[in-house]
Amino acid sequence: MPSGPSFSVWDYVVFTLMLVVSAGIGVYYAFAGGGQSSSADFLVGGRSMTAVPVALSLTASFMSAITVLGTPVEVYQYGAIFILICFSYVLMVAVSSEIFLPIFYRLGITSTYEYLEMRYNKVIRLFGTVLFIIQTVLYTGLVIYAPALALNQVTGVDLWGAVVSTGVVCTLYCTLGGLKAVVWTDVFQVGILLAGLLAVIVQSVLLQGGISTIISDSAQGGRLNLWDFDPNPLRRHTFWSITIGGTFLWTSVYGINQAQVQRYISCKSLFHAKMALYINLVSLWTISLCSVFCGLCLYSVYKNCDPWTANKVSAQDQLMPYLVLDILSEYPGLPGLFVAAAYSGTLSTVSSSVNALAAVTITDLMCPYLSLSERQLSWASKGMSVFYGAVCIGMAGLASLMGGMLQAAISIVGVIGGPLLGLFSLGVLFSCANTKGGLAGLLSGLALSLWVCIGAQIYPPQPENSRPLPLMTHGCNFSMAPEGTNWTANMDDFIMKEKNLLRPFLADNWYSLSYLYFGPLGTVTVIVVGLIISILSGGRQTKLQPGLVLSKEDLTCYKAYNVFKEKVSGSSGKLDLVRELEKSFGKTNLAFCDVELSTQTLP
Repeated sequence: MPSGPSFSVWDYVVFTLMLVVSAGIGVYYAFAGGGQSSSADFLVGGRSMTAVPVALSLTASFMSAITVLGTPVEVYQYGAIFILICFSYVLMVAVSSEIFLPIFYRLGITSTYEYLEMRYNKVIRLFGTVLFIIQTVLYTGLVIYAPALALNQVTGVDLWGAVVSTGVVCTLYCTLGGLKAVVWTDVFQVGILLAGLLAVIVQSVLLQGGISTIISDSAQGGRLNLWDFDPNPLRRHTFWSITIGGTFLWTSVYGINQAQVQRYISCKSLFHAKMALYINLVSLWTISLCSVFCGLCLYSVYKNCDPWTANKVSAQDQLMPYLVLDILSEYPGLPGLFVAAAYSGTLSTVSSSVNALAAVTITDLMCPYLSLSERQLSWASKGMSVFYGAVCIGMAGLASLMGGMLQAAISIVGVIGGPLLGLFSLGVLFSCANTKGGLAGLLSGLALSLWVCIGAQIYPPQPENSRPLPLMTHGCNFSMAPEGTNWTANMDDFIMKEKNLLRPFLADNWYSLSYLYFGPLGTVTVIVVGLIISILSGGRQTKLQPGLVLSKEDLTCYKAYNVFKEKVSGSSGKLDLVRELEKSFGKTNLAFCDVELSTQTLP
């Protein structure tokens, strides 16, 4: 238990209320409109969702407690350069909406990995499904465990009580309400997440005497290191690693990840699906800016007395909860609001993951091999939600081995998501790619990504590449320090110890590659190897089914050009581009009007 300020009754009330409302949304959608009567209702919301709630759900799905607790610490230790990730969001949205979304939506698939069987064969589909399940379970375990540990150490919130309650509540509303409950709970949780971050920002600004003071402190401490154009790929964070690496990373999440694609295809039209992505961009920027500014607030408050170096917290991931109790404890309920914000991020991510895992298991691992009625499919979907909820709670125990939250989460997504992005890109962009090329590329990209990631875990990059910024303790009151505490321990000691270790040649070259490049490495390897093997093995021998490869008609700019050209040549009244585009994309989800597309392997 913490020795300083801890949770009050009102904090527990606010936190509990967030859990109750989240569960209540699931109960509501379990019975609203006749309940989840079919597997389509349960897994893809009856294909009737609109842009705004889906957009907020897209944001919530991967803006987890890792964002709330990990991003501010990243800024505190390494500087605000991480805000450049906002550039990668723009590129990601453009690529996802223009390249991948039209393909998946047109095919009317429930699982993203159905595309792999249509484009390649059943074996590659199975590979994709299994990799997704492994990636999602690992990532979700980290999302559940890491914030629970950080909050337990600082606020006294029971560790396993928090882990189990999070998993149980997620499983409850996923199982009862399906995708509609997940989406609308995400909308509520995004609001809570923003409110928690803003509470910290407002109070920090008031305590420090204004935004200008926080900016000035950050500049003097070297935290406003925004423009670093060093092309060295071994440097942890530069303009290039964040924008290029971040684009590949987030495209693997938003472009092909089942948890996100499942939301697109739940929209009632392709236009709503595309608009959801662009609206999501605004909320991504908002949360990222707030979390980065929280990091600057954290530095401004503790610029002269770093709680981590001073042993007031046992890990850097605990800095944000420590700050919250330090500056908000005199306002009952506000610390609870921040904890609710952290857990809202956790709930939204876990629920999205559980729902996506249930969808791919039913669609990829059960339906092709078992003959099930619609009622049996509906019950199997709910059973899978319960099963994966329990698995994710169990996997939370392994997350303690992963290190810092933000880097660990991005590494997991990059190592597996990168090769999968390469596999989908190969199929969507290159009609000559065949099954042999796809499989060889996937295995090569996965092997290379895993090699460098495991090497980086064994031999962490040297400080000259990661470049942590100095943390001060000269303003601490050491009179209350435990006897024997070494207050001189700092980064210099760490650097000297690292230099004295015997490190192989690859440790300071190959294994020191920025973790943000794990994803691009896997993606590019899959595409290059896949194309070479496909060409050497004779290319595509049979004609592709229509709609499996990107065409110019899928591009919004092409449709906009045609609409504009038609209106100008016809001179038929005032041009309402948005309305005409919506009409061009289609008002209803035609892919799901009692038509089932064949998923048979091409001969």
